[in-house]
Amino acid sequence: MDTGARPAPREYGEGLWRQYGEEDLPVPLAAALSAFAEHGYHGTSVRDIAARAGLSVPGLYHHYPSKQSLLQGLLELTMSDLLGRSRAALEQAGSSPVERFDAVVESLLRFHMYRRAQAFVGSTEIRSLEPVFRVEYIATRDEQQRMVDAIVQAGVDSGDFRTPHPVDAGRAVTTMCVGVSTWYRPSGRLGPDELVSRYLLIARQMVGYFSTSS
Repeated sequence: MDTGARPAPREYGEGLWRQYGEEDLPVPLAAALSAFAEHGYHGTSVRDIAARAGLSVPGLYHHYPSKQSLLQGLLELTMSDLLGRSRAALEQAGSSPVERFDAVVESLLRFHMYRRAQAFVGSTEIRSLEPVFRVEYIATRDEQQRMVDAIVQAGVDSGDFRTPHPVDAGRAVTTMCVGVSTWYRPSGRLGPDELVSRYLLIARQMVGYFSTSS
């Protein structure tokens, strides 16, 4: 069995972007995620990752030649999943700015609820990436932000959103969604659907959308 093989690209049929099971990561990356989330990149040894993966150090290197390659592989799959779900949410949303806005915000919220460890490592370990991959990784994060920015601007252009600062509002919405990963717990007082409902209302207020039926 090739424990370092990447999962096949995911397809998100109608509504499937909302559904989350267990993290589907190659064994070495799952072990790296656990270690990085617990000890940080620089506080984690390759030997620790190998032990968590049930591999020898040479066995781990057979799949990933360095600790840096493990971090890069983990963050690449994290952003691929996040972007894939966001794109599917938009493709399946209605055509109005508010419908598209709600879809991408809900996608961000659910990802940061259900993939807390990946989101945490992705946010805190950018500093640990080698320069070339750091540029690539930031570019994918920027792509996610541009999705939000474009929808907010479309809402302003159509008159649905009344924020005078669409770029700042878009970034504030994204920051709010990302921050959920730092405190959300499945055993907490808010279930996923209730949290999404509350935060969609807050996000709408941030971009200046106020529906009389809300």
